[in-house]
Order: sequence, then C-alpha cells, then structure tokens
Amino acid sequence: MWTGADPGSPPCPPFDAPAAPWLLLAELPRFGVRAREAARSLVDRLDRLVQVDPQRLRELGLARETLAGIQAWRRMDIGHPVMGRVAAILEACRHQDIALVPWTDERYPEALRHIPDAPLVLYARGDPALLTRDQIGIVGSRHATRAGLAHARQFAAELSRQGLLVTSGLALGIDGAAHAGALDAGCPTVAVIGCGLDRCYPRQHEALGRRVVAGGVLVSEYPPGTPARAGHFPQRNRIISGLSRGVLVVEAGLRSGSLITARLALEQGREVFAIPGSIHSPVARGCHQLIKQGARLVETVDDVLEELAGWWSPPVVSTRQPSPAPDRPDLSGLEQREIAVFEALGYDPVSTDALALATGLPADQLMQALLLLELQGLAGSAPGGYLRLA
Repeated sequence: MWTGADPGSPPCPPFDAPAAPWLLLAELPRFGVRAREAARSLVDRLDRLVQVDPQRLRELGLARETLAGIQAWRRMDIGHPVMGRVAAILEACRHQDIALVPWTDERYPEALRHIPDAPLVLYARGDPALLTRDQIGIVGSRHATRAGLAHARQFAAELSRQGLLVTSGLALGIDGAAHAGALDAGCPTVAVIGCGLDRCYPRQHEALGRRVVAGGVLVSEYPPGTPARAGHFPQRNRIISGLSRGVLVVEAGLRSGSLITARLALEQGREVFAIPGSIHSPVARGCHQLIKQGARLVETVDDVLEELAGWWSPPVVSTRQPSPAPDRPDLSGLEQREIAVFEALGYDPVSTDALALATGLPADQLMQALLLLELQGLAGSAPGGYLRLA
C-alpha cells in the first residue's frame, strides 16, 4: 500500500486548504463507490490518491475523465474544468460562511464513516462540532396530521433533553415539527438538506432553517449553488440514517420517503422505531408496516431510550420532568364542559354530531370547548372530526 508523497511543487491557493483534495475527489467524474474501493487498495487514505504516479492509477482501471482530473491536480492546472469547479466551491464557501468537513476532519461524524457510500465532504452552516454527538433521526410524512405533528414536537423535545441530538431533513410536516420541538426545548438540532446550503428547500422553512443555523447545524453533501432535485432526497435520507444511532418514524404512508430512510437505517445497522396510529389513518399504515417487519413499537420516550441503552448513556443529571401518563393528561385547568368534551374524544376522529350527542352540549358551546382544548394541545381537528392529542 502506497503511503508516501510524490515530490513536486506544492499546491497553490486556494488548493492548499486541507479540504481541497477531498473536494477534488468528490467532484471527479465517474469516481463512484466502486472506483473509490479500488483506489483504497492502493492508498491508505483516499486523499493521497492525488499524489500517486499516473501509471499506477491507470492500473486501477479508473475512467479516463477521472485520471484527467487527478493529473490536472498534480499539474495545478487551474484551467481544467474540475479544478475550476473546486476553486469556485472553495471561494463560495469562504464568502458564504460554509464550513467544509472532509473525511479526515475531527468533526466528521464517526457513525457516518461506516456507511458504504459515505460522502467524502460535508458542507455545514452553524456548529459542525455537533455532528460528532449521538443522534436520533426523527422522520415522517409531509402531510402529517395534527396529532403526528404534536408527537414529533413532544418526542423531539424530550429526546433532546435526554442528551440525544435530533436529526431530520427540514421537510414539511414531521421533519419540521421535530426540528422545532428540539429548538423550542432549548436544544440544538441537525437538518440535512438535498441542495446547496445557499438555498433553502422548502421555501416555507426559510425561518426554521435560520433557527437551525443559529442553534444547531445545517448539513448537505451538495456544494453551494446546487438546486433541489428529486434524486437528491433519497441520497439525503442515507445521511440522516447514517448520522443517527436510530430512526423514529412518526407518521408515514405506504409510499412515504420515510420508509426509504427506515430501510436505509436497517441496512446500516441502525435501530428503527415507529409510532402506531389509527387503523383508519393512511399516514399510519407505513408505521404499521414497519412494526410488522420488526421495528420497535413506540408509545413513550422510554421505549426509545431503553432500546438505545446498549450504546448510549443518558446524562448523570437529567432535566427530564415527569409527565402525566398518556391516558391521564392533566385536566386540572379545565372547566367541566371542556373535560366532558375531552373525555368524549378518542384517538380516532369523532364527528361534532357524535360529540354533541355524547356531551349534551349545544353546538356553540361544543365548538368553544373544542377550541380551548386545541389551544391547550389536548385535541385537534382531523378528517372526520376531532381527536385526542394527549
């Protein structure tokens, strides 16, 4: 195995940056997983490939375009397209305060190194040092119910308080609720996106993205200027699961991208958790399928903590506060009218007609009670009526 350096002129700015050779490798054409595995048989560290004699590189069977890019690096040929792109990315990162985290950087997360197609370089805005912390992925439907959004917020907040870093994909629905839950609890969060960090997708989450940068870290494997494309999101999902020790699916349809994340998590040796829902809810069917296939059924945060206890230990001083049991929420601040309506609700939607019949309340009083329960986070509207959230 070759480990030495080829004598010659040293790299010139901006190519003298520690991340530059890794960035070159990430941008090389036709240098995918198989080519990288072949290269690792020749060098003990992949960035040293740029120092290897061209004849030895040809023996690896690398594509002509790949070899041309490496040779351009050896000559410091700034006119070569790959070298020009690397220089442009380095300059964009410098101007936009984007940190480059290459494979050899101490901030590169160890858990991610062990997936088969780990990115050679990560782009980060915020605090990249957070990436080395123990993480739990929380993902789910973009078309989440109010109950699902509430669950995502509550689980994210409590898991964050227990010392786990919540990681998700900044998508609409469950992802956004998970990030918001962690931040609202005063804890950082990791958001992995499928475009360059100079862009925000979806646009509805621009404000949330700024909160993530201020109180956590925004991450991508795509350089600045890269637009969001459909093919990027399955790729992004492998990073979410790769960063995490386990993935919690809150709500998911049978064709949800969250099931892709769960499958990737299993392939990467991670734990998979799923919250069950109503048998009548289409966004619960994906979770039920995962549970049938062996995912851990989750009703409380303790279900997640117990499963992860083998590799993770909670803080010595816990900030966790005891909470009411799921079937006995705190109703002490409610009037008798609201209590009666709450007790008539179930975890499946109940129509207002059925609620009026069960409580004996006139329509105006019933709607006032439901509004107060919604404001307290105890009930929510759903197709078909109203349901409990606690």
